[in-house]
Amino acid sequence: MFINQAYKGDNTWWRVVITTLLTAGIFVANFIAYFLMSKEEMDEVYKSMSEIPNNLSLFINLSPFILLLGMLFLLVRVLHKRSILSLTTSRNEVDYKKILFSFGLIVLMTIAAFAISYSMDSSSILWNFNPMKFAVLFLISILLFPFQIGFEEYLFRGYLMQQIGIIAQNRWFPLLITSVMFGLFHSANPEVANMGYGVMVFYIGTGFFLGIITLMDESLELALGFHLGNNLMAALLITSDFSALHTDAVFRYSGVENPVDMLNEMIVSIVIVYPIILFIFAKKYNWNHWTAKLTGKIQIENL
Repeated sequence: MFINQAYKGDNTWWRVVITTLLTAGIFVANFIAYFLMSKEEMDEVYKSMSEIPNNLSLFINLSPFILLLGMLFLLVRVLHKRSILSLTTSRNEVDYKKILFSFGLIVLMTIAAFAISYSMDSSSILWNFNPMKFAVLFLISILLFPFQIGFEEYLFRGYLMQQIGIIAQNRWFPLLITSVMFGLFHSANPEVANMGYGVMVFYIGTGFFLGIITLMDESLELALGFHLGNNLMAALLITSDFSALHTDAVFRYSGVENPVDMLNEMIVSIVIVYPIILFIFAKKYNWNHWTAKLTGKIQIENL
């Protein structure tokens, strides 16, 4: 099983502490800095960031994840003495078809939802396509987003899910903790400052969704595909002045920011879209024994 893969390595406590601090440290520092800053200071930070050209800003924000993902892999291999495969799946090899299916599903659903929204009311959605800028955006996105989402998935749903799981000796506790951590570590996103802490329900809910599909499928493949497709669509399809990503996307939302409407859209994703995707995955991959896989105990193993 997926969490049990941690038993394939050396889990001495100091190795876990070092790996966690070196890899999750950037999120912790960001989280602390956010709460130490005043609203005026945060507004100044966001203003300074908005003055950087979009593609350059995206490159600056994504490029550190190359180092972070490489560091996580190195620490798992050298410090914990286990394979990256054990961090990815409980099976004998990575199933790339699952990554592609999950990726394609969220991309198609996002485009379909956008098309429906656009057909109903396009007054606030402007054509923003600039061939040269979009080409650069596409290149940066294709090259760097895999490192960003890879690091987040391998850290939260991979390393931390497994390490917390073998410590707690169950599945529900690592699912809960990693989901909440995933949400909290996104608290410095501009949406939170603009819409309030209610948006944290969406981030934590997304963490739960990604954690559920990881535990049910005993691997990271579906979570990797979903996360990559979601972030690529957020960067390439439509942008706005108050989103986490300011990009030269195909469309731009020009309407006045309405926190209630935006929060409602996020809640719809949690209570409608995510369950639909779970249903599709469950039918396609014949998931069963939900209670045992999401809340069951972990048996100590020497693999």
